[in-house]
Amino acid sequence: MARKRFDDLGCSVACELNEVGDWWSLLVIKQAMLGTRRFVDFQGELGIAKNILCDRLSRLVDNGVMIRVDVGEHGTRYEYRLTDKGRDLFPVVVALRQWSERWNGNRDDMQLVERSSGKPIAPVAVQSVQGVVLGVRDVLFVDDEGRPLEKMG
Repeated sequence: MARKRFDDLGCSVACELNEVGDWWSLLVIKQAMLGTRRFVDFQGELGIAKNILCDRLSRLVDNGVMIRVDVGEHGTRYEYRLTDKGRDLFPVVVALRQWSERWNGNRDDMQLVERSSGKPIAPVAVQSVQGVVLGVRDVLFVDDEGRPLEKMG
């Protein structure tokens, strides 16, 4: 039987995969960051089946990543908008994009530039409190009491 939820793994990354862990959800979030709001526009931009889009939008709303807003003046019409929680996924989306460009050569016509200067953004990086860029070998994984986590077995 396939695993459907990851809550029992005791891992924050695994828990968040419950909310945004499939590729359609991340593409919906990226599209919302581009300004898409309406169901029909998400469907048109992504080429996603209605039932899958409905499921992903519902899940993102249920998990507080997006909200559904009634904007109908003459009847009901909904828009989907990112919450603060959803907007906080921006570095995740940018990091995935930059990783794909670096390692797979995947590029599209879109560039990310700073609004005020028009200059390209810097690579997403993990930094120390002092601003030093850190790699995985530069950090230590510790438990809540500061003890290093080691592989068991």
